[in-house]
Amino acid sequence: MTTGITTGITTQTLDMTPQLDSATLGTMIDTDGQAATQSRFRRRWARVPRELGFLLATLPVVTIAFVVLVTLFSLGASTFVLVGGVFVLAAAMVAARWFGAVELVRLEAAGMPRIARPAWNTERRPGIVGWLRRYLGDGHYWLYLLHGGVVNFAVGVATWCTAITWLMTGLGGVTFGIWSRFLPPHEAGNIWINKVVIEFVVPGIQLGNDSDGLQRNETILYTLLGLAMLAMLPFVTHGLVRIHQGIARGMLGRFASDDLKREVAALGASRDAAVSAEDHGLRRLERDIHDGPQQRLVRLQFDLASAERALDSDPATARALLEGAREQSREALEELRDLSRGFAPPLLQDRGLAAALESLAVRNTVPTSIRLSLGESEIAPEVERSVYFIAAELLTNVAKHAAATTAMVSASTRESETGERVLELTVFDDGVGSAAEAAGHGLAGLAERVSGLRGEISITSPEGGPTMITTRIPLS
Repeated sequence: MTTGITTGITTQTLDMTPQLDSATLGTMIDTDGQAATQSRFRRRWARVPRELGFLLATLPVVTIAFVVLVTLFSLGASTFVLVGGVFVLAAAMVAARWFGAVELVRLEAAGMPRIARPAWNTERRPGIVGWLRRYLGDGHYWLYLLHGGVVNFAVGVATWCTAITWLMTGLGGVTFGIWSRFLPPHEAGNIWINKVVIEFVVPGIQLGNDSDGLQRNETILYTLLGLAMLAMLPFVTHGLVRIHQGIARGMLGRFASDDLKREVAALGASRDAAVSAEDHGLRRLERDIHDGPQQRLVRLQFDLASAERALDSDPATARALLEGAREQSREALEELRDLSRGFAPPLLQDRGLAAALESLAVRNTVPTSIRLSLGESEIAPEVERSVYFIAAELLTNVAKHAAATTAMVSASTRESETGERVLELTVFDDGVGSAAEAAGHGLAGLAERVSGLRGEISITSPEGGPTMITTRIPLS
């Protein structure tokens, strides 16, 4: 039997930082600041291709959405009094949801944070009325329709015009010295932009009408303007995409009430599962007491009565009955101790979950190794008791039903995909497999207990083995 425990070790490091004078420290701060600024600027430029791709594709996308949604909605609204108009409106809702999903995917492709999707009403009541209420009675569909048919079209046209104008002006200014040679000659009545700007900025100066000099100044002015606009391009594209992101978050994202409803439903299910698990545990305790210690105590009572009757007539028989009664009392005491461990063993209360799990592994009849990585996370007492009970039940199943030669218990705390700290318990054995959640059996009761703690359980047990059962319980 092997037992391995991984524990956290706190280390301290001595302050070996060399003393720096103010000049050296100032140089380091300036260098770090410049490096950070350059890094941010590079990251902004790295996002430009994706953001430009989003903005340049916006006009055709919003135009198609506008035409389709406005056509369907207008047709459905105008024929609403007819039977067919209702179905056209439902089709408009479905199309609006599709265009909204496309917009959300486009925003993610542009590098924006993911927006939580609405909790769509997937329940379909029987009949046509129930089908229509599914689409026309959900506020998300109407918001998606308003977004695709009105808001996103207006905003999309404005952002597309801004992006294309900014990009073309910047590129045109930088390349003005190349393509300006192919323009018609500058006539006397035309206006030189650089002349107007310089004479406005510097009052009293007169540049004259030297066309070569003015042409050179014009090229410099346009080049500087183009460079300035291209330098600002990452900020412009990011700001325009952020506008779309903010609108989409408000109109295409999940409602706060949706999360609240789902949380209430989850809490209700957890409460029901906890009640069911508690009832299952009490029934099992009653059955174990009836089949174990109670039967032994009844037999002990009969043995003592028989010994009392034979005490005078047959002392040898009475002595044998008393020895048997003593053995019965010892076994009944052991069974009561085993049952008490299913509630809260003293070791768990005194030394914590790690020591209690190690004790389970040592007492198991199947050689069991244990790997623990619980870190410094604070674990609530009720979670510790439940995890201990789950581990004890699973190891009991391994000993009774798995026909295994080795087993392993692993417990660790980690961060889930949603950012919540969870305690993950895994019990593995090399037995015959075929473990499943059957109604009224042990694994079903464990699943209810885990659900009561807002956790989840996964069972992998093909026929022939091996078996791996993993539970994940939130620590919050």
